[in-house]
Amino acid sequence: MWGSQSWRRAGLQAGFPKKAGTKAGLPAGLPAPLASRKRGAVSEEIVQIQDGGITVSIATSFGNNAYSILANAHEILWKPSATLEEWRANPRLGGIPILAPWANRLDRHAYYANGREYLLNPALGNLRYDSNGLPIHGLVAFTDAWKAIRRDATSVTSRLEFWRFPRWMAQFPFAHALEVTHRLRDGSLEIETAVENLSAEPMPLSLGYHPYFQVTDAPRDEWKVGLAARERVALSEKLLPTGERTPVSWDGPLAGRDLDDVLTGLTGEEFFVEGSRQRIAIRYGPKYLVAVVYAPANRPFICFEPMSAQTNAFNLTQPGLQHVAPGAVWRESFWITPTVLKTPP
Repeated sequence: MWGSQSWRRAGLQAGFPKKAGTKAGLPAGLPAPLASRKRGAVSEEIVQIQDGGITVSIATSFGNNAYSILANAHEILWKPSATLEEWRANPRLGGIPILAPWANRLDRHAYYANGREYLLNPALGNLRYDSNGLPIHGLVAFTDAWKAIRRDATSVTSRLEFWRFPRWMAQFPFAHALEVTHRLRDGSLEIETAVENLSAEPMPLSLGYHPYFQVTDAPRDEWKVGLAARERVALSEKLLPTGERTPVSWDGPLAGRDLDDVLTGLTGEEFFVEGSRQRIAIRYGPKYLVAVVYAPANRPFICFEPMSAQTNAFNLTQPGLQHVAPGAVWRESFWITPTVLKTPP
């Protein structure tokens, strides 16, 4: 069954400088350590955080995936398997996986950074592919290398030291570390991501997330959708940007829609999906420049995906790719707010 294990505390590991106002360590009153201890990190299979009527479960050893959000007794995230064991045996996207060091697809087994071409090595066995055989969604979606380093009742921060793993560095030779904080506050889940560039050159940034949302009080075709974007990126048959853009001119029921759209010109307002009374809203911080909306026909989910760059950004000539300077930290958040409407829309 999907569920939580008791919190096992094994000390704290130094991380990025913390922002003012955040707690420096674990609060008093946490359960005593139970079993497995890992030096310098908090070790746990499942971490749960709670605030008000929202409970979030995070599988730290399975991609640091926030796989469950129970809000007002409703599960708002879709998962591809009934149990964690089944999911591990057949890894597929679901919950809220992070996509790094590149999100979405590249147009070939190579990419450009700082004026040089870098080749991907399929023989290493750590690439994922789309239906056209293109590398997709980076390297870390299912890794067990995340370590929880800080935790209190409403938040947890986990760290992934990408630079420690030669097979990853062979594909993306920019030494860096990731820290992700899941934080419940004021009825919303904030997911804050920090990327620390430990290399001597600027690091190109094309990470994102792929949240799978579901509304359970109405059929999929009756879900109402709101898109907080002005432009849609035209895509080729292989779902790669062509360079053309068209206005976003639709929101409304999902009936008859099969979506896999790359959107730019984000307004800063909320993306949302509504059922009869359930509503899930997603808001992006300003460094997430792109949203992918994925809602295939006859599937019971919709994805509003925050992206720091558009598909195939490493290999595009258009401006807009962000970089992290040597020794610097890139930081940004997005927020998920589940509510229940007072009256049917």
